[in-house]
Amino acid sequence: MQHVDAYFEYHRIVGDEVGDDVMTPEEYERYKKEVLPERMKNRFYTGWRIEGGIDCKLVGPETKCHCGHRYRQHKTDYPTGERPIPVPCKACKCKSYQYVPGNGSQEARCTCKHFTSDHDLNMKCKKCACGKLKISLTCGCGNASYLHHTFVETKEERIASGKPVGKDVPFAAMGGLTGFSSLAEGYMRFDPSGARVLPPDQIGERGRIEELMFPEPGQSMPAIEGKGKVKKKR
Repeated sequence: MQHVDAYFEYHRIVGDEVGDDVMTPEEYERYKKEVLPERMKNRFYTGWRIEGGIDCKLVGPETKCHCGHRYRQHKTDYPTGERPIPVPCKACKCKSYQYVPGNGSQEARCTCKHFTSDHDLNMKCKKCACGKLKISLTCGCGNASYLHHTFVETKEERIASGKPVGKDVPFAAMGGLTGFSSLAEGYMRFDPSGARVLPPDQIGERGRIEELMFPEPGQSMPAIEGKGKVKKKR
């Protein structure tokens, strides 16, 4: 198990930096000394939201871009003063990472009726005169998907806006992930990047959301009635 853990740690730190090749132990130690301090200093936080809204989607290393490649296949290890921050793909001509939502396990469609993959890297449709990809789905936040945009922020910008930044980790292409809650969609996420914790008058007298989500062993789920009042079942 020790060797398996070491392999996964190596893969998470190096990512796709050397392709299918494997670094020697000396190269690996040199890579950690040279790259990791700058990586943790210049980490980008990537996600998808409407302007001024919650982070509806926090991008992780395996999250796909519109170009078809994953976030970890994009360049994320470099300091930059540019705005917006470019996250170019290392495997194609994509100039910057663009998250595109799906329809469950299937592709979403544009309002022109064609799939997202029928649109080029500039978001123009290859099958009709559609000027720009405009996904017809509604996000869980209640707003249309086409009103959202991909954001890329620095740690300082996240802190200034009151969003979680998590711990400094050495892993490559972590995007917006700061913990397990980051895997949930924004409207289900009870942290400052999502819907936050509900006020006490909306979740019962004790004011703890865990009472509704995780009842004590042997207890039934409390029934909710009225305006957020909780009525215990007997």
